[in-house]
Amino acid sequence: MQPECPSIAELMLLMTSRLEETARMVDQANSGRFLEEILSAKRIYLAGAGRSGLVARAFAQRLMHLGFESYVIGETITPAFGPEDVLVAFSGSGETRSVVDACETAREIGGKICLVTSTADSRIGRMADCVVEIGNNRLKDADIPQDFEIRQLTGQYRSVSGSFAPLGTLFETVALVFSDAIVSALMEVRHCTAEDLRSRLANVQ
Repeated sequence: MQPECPSIAELMLLMTSRLEETARMVDQANSGRFLEEILSAKRIYLAGAGRSGLVARAFAQRLMHLGFESYVIGETITPAFGPEDVLVAFSGSGETRSVVDACETAREIGGKICLVTSTADSRIGRMADCVVEIGNNRLKDADIPQDFEIRQLTGQYRSVSGSFAPLGTLFETVALVFSDAIVSALMEVRHCTAEDLRSRLANVQ
């Protein structure tokens, strides 16, 4: 006999309530600094691994729709990073090796680093110019492998979520909501309309 299926609607509502709790803890000053770094950058580069990498890609696409020059680290068409550019990293742990390496290179070049994370006190957090902390990590640094692939295989993954949303799910969801809120703020600041964004949507697919 199969176990009774949990209420999907109730799980969605529970996630929504956790999202609201986490959103209310986001520091407004740091969010404002993040917005300023985006507005003042010559070009914006996005970095992240796994699902956080998907959030980074989604944010890069929306920035492009807004008329910013945005690129995803690791793509074949991504140009050289420069001192007037900003690297935005999405990393719940702030320790993911590939993202740390990208940030260290950006720092050596002289560009700015912005981090969206659940672990401000991390390798990336300590080198970043701006840190937006979303929730708090639930595991100690010593408990978390630095390699993203190892964390995925072993299930050792920082998260701001409970067991109902395992493997960092809530961090990535909040990060996506946060990035979309930044997009809305940028639309207000730059007086963009939905029509402006629509004109930049892909039309050759």
